[in-house]
Amino acid sequence: MSPRRRDRHGRGMRGPLAPSHVPIARSRGERFDDLVLDAVDRLRVRWSKELASVEFGVEEVPRASELIDGPGRLASDPIPFGRAEPAAGGEPALVVVYRRPMEARARDREHLAGLVHSVVVEQVASLLGLTPEAVDPGYDGD
Repeated sequence: MSPRRRDRHGRGMRGPLAPSHVPIARSRGERFDDLVLDAVDRLRVRWSKELASVEFGVEEVPRASELIDGPGRLASDPIPFGRAEPAAGGEPALVVVYRRPMEARARDREHLAGLVHSVVVEQVASLLGLTPEAVDPGYDGD
């Protein structure tokens, strides 16, 4: 028996819907990563020395230990958008941004870009011991 060359409906082999070099071919995760990189690049212009040893990452959702309500956690916003961990034990400082909670909150791509930038600014400010306004004078907190 020879291998089938067409699917059972006779439409042929399915391939990509768009060439890989066009923006529509990028996944939501890849587009989110680009937003985080853009936000970090904007901050590196002013804070390159301070951010030289900071690693930035994206995770889908927060760890379960971060979802527990406790003192200092606002009941109206129990799911964090990111976290910052200072350098410790030879490990570099780390800023992590959570993709899915922000995508769920954002109205559109432009709002998501602003939200990502705000979260990155807040986490960097936390690491540097500064206010978000000092890290980025254009910070609006939205």
